[in-house]
Amino acid sequence: MYEGLENRNIICIDIRSFFASCAAAEAGLDVMNTPIAVIGNLEQKGSIVLAASPPMKKRFGVKTGTRLFEIPDDPSIHLLKPKMEFFVRVSMEITRYLNQFVPSEAIHVYSVDECFADLGGTERLWGPIENTVKRIQDGLHYQFQLPCAVGLGPNMLMAKLALDLDAKKTGFAKWTYEDVQQKLWPVSPLSKMWGIGSRLEKTLNNMGIFNVGQLAKTPLKLLEDKFGVMGNQLYHHAWGIDLSELGAPIVDGQISYGKGQVLFRDYRTKKEVMAVILEMCEDVARRAREANMVGRTIHLAVGYSKDSFGGGFNRSRSIDEPTNATMKIYKICEKIFDEFYDRSPVRRLSISITNLEPENSMQLSLFEEGKWKERKLGKTMDYLRSKYGSTAILRAVSYTEAGTAVKRAGLLGGHKK
Repeated sequence: MYEGLENRNIICIDIRSFFASCAAAEAGLDVMNTPIAVIGNLEQKGSIVLAASPPMKKRFGVKTGTRLFEIPDDPSIHLLKPKMEFFVRVSMEITRYLNQFVPSEAIHVYSVDECFADLGGTERLWGPIENTVKRIQDGLHYQFQLPCAVGLGPNMLMAKLALDLDAKKTGFAKWTYEDVQQKLWPVSPLSKMWGIGSRLEKTLNNMGIFNVGQLAKTPLKLLEDKFGVMGNQLYHHAWGIDLSELGAPIVDGQISYGKGQVLFRDYRTKKEVMAVILEMCEDVARRAREANMVGRTIHLAVGYSKDSFGGGFNRSRSIDEPTNATMKIYKICEKIFDEFYDRSPVRRLSISITNLEPENSMQLSLFEEGKWKERKLGKTMDYLRSKYGSTAILRAVSYTEAGTAVKRAGLLGGHKK
């Protein structure tokens, strides 16, 4: 199974309780020994906890999502404001720090608090890879006062699994192909496996697959017939095999451009909801155009307000001709919305386009002059936003009461800068 596979030295680094750690470091507090909660808005009792330190979780049961009014009145607790701009700046400094060990092309920032790095070749400088990992961990703690956990594996997938399933408890874990059957196969429920969400887990459970070992022993053809290219990936990932280059998506064929947001309030009419959907389509289309990609499948997910007992729908439509045009994506979203919307108050929206291909594969007929104008207009709007900011040019709906683009332009990561 593993014959001919390259045995690389990929690490996945996770800064423990990143937001709480950053806030604690700035305030001169020890995140590992002090009860700390980062609160979205200290003036609103219903505001939620964005991050909590380990002692806050262990001693007081306060975790991400806890409401401010639920936090005990204890003098040892420190409540801190989020400073997203500061958090992002720290993340960028961590990347620069890693650049001391490996070149920039060997680093892939996965999220604000996680990144991958290929340590291949560092043995000639610092000896065994484990020594280099220790130097990195010690340096992050000394320079930034940030504790971290590190997973080491022969590829990105195994490094991430070693981190999530092992190193987050121990600080460091190394997984090899020889460890797959003993360490990976017993993993259950399946949603603990990186890349498997709750919906996919339910589908696999309905097939009689409840742990990774059972997934690995499921015939490849059966998985491919059921899930297409994803089935192929699921099978090989269950064996710990991942051929992705550093920085590439972990599941080939799952590339998409999307945007999701929780609305500032419940939206109760189609007109209001479609105003936000148009803004989101604009953003998704812009990102696809900037990458010179077009997509054939448009996804729309709508989540209803908890006040109406939640629920919602998640549907997609495929089109014959791939697109990155805002209004084409919007019209497909509108059709999906009209078909499945049951008039409940809306609180969450998500839009994405998948089944991507290079833009130059899209045939633009010489007899359809409107397509060329539409394409040129989109590129011009993208250029203006890139040069002068995201609000340099907006559609009229963004200035209505329902629009969110103007307000969100003043946020970073969904929170105040």
